[in-house]
This record gives sequence, C-alpha cells and structure tokens, in this order.
Amino acid sequence: MNQNSVEVLLVEDNLYDAELTIRELQKHNMTNYLFHVSDGEAALDFIFARGQFAGNRDMGFPPKIILLDIQMPKVNGIEVLQKIKSDERTKAVPVVILTSSKEDPDIRKCYDLGANSYIVKPVNFERFAEAIKNLGFYWLLLNQPPAS
Repeated sequence: MNQNSVEVLLVEDNLYDAELTIRELQKHNMTNYLFHVSDGEAALDFIFARGQFAGNRDMGFPPKIILLDIQMPKVNGIEVLQKIKSDERTKAVPVVILTSSKEDPDIRKCYDLGANSYIVKPVNFERFAEAIKNLGFYWLLLNQPPAS
C-alpha cells in the first residue's frame, strides 16, 4: 500500500479494539487503504510525514478521516487532536474521537479543539461492530469533504 493513499488512519493502542475496527470497516468494504498506528507520537509522525515516515509520505495526501483514541502512550489523543487542528495543512481532515472515556471534560475539550465527532466505544461486541459500520458509512461514503 502506498502511504499517500491512506483513507483511514486508525490511532488505537488497544490491539483488540484496533482489530475489531479494522475488521468491521473491511467487512463492509468501507476502505481498502487503512493504516494503523498504536500511539500518538507515531500518529503525528504519519500525519506530518516525519520521523519513520519522512520520505515515504507526502503531506499533500492526508487521510480521508482519522479515528483517534484519547488514552494512548507517548502522546495522548487530545494532544494529537490539538496539533492536527492547529495546523493549516491538516485542520480540515475530519477527526473522530473513538474512545472509552465518557467524561464530560474530555468530550468538551475534544470539541473545543475541533473534533468532528466523539464516539464512546460500546463494550458489547455487536454494538461496537454496528457503531464502526455506521461511522464508516457516514464518514467514508456520505460525508463530503472540502476539495484539497
């Protein structure tokens, strides 16, 4: 896969949740170009074509959507969101927070920073699968992003 053709960037440190998300998106043919990283530092490196992704990525081809967990090692999701939304090159990329946190301060902070959506991961497998299917359908098929 060419790293410039990524449609979905999944930033999730929980391998089980990442596998479920990937499986559901692929099951419903929502994306052929999904890239997964497991911490915030790797996410920022990927998005901004630096570190291990320098030379392999072109920032002119941002992901179509970023699915971002909040509680992650190295750099947390709120810091990642803040950097994405404060940079002119990436602020239009939709960021969906996909997390287990139902805490109002987290929800409010994410929306204040420019999150496009905030979804609490259902604990039940069937509900989680349905949430991912609906998320993919809306953001990848129905949503009309601005021209880049």
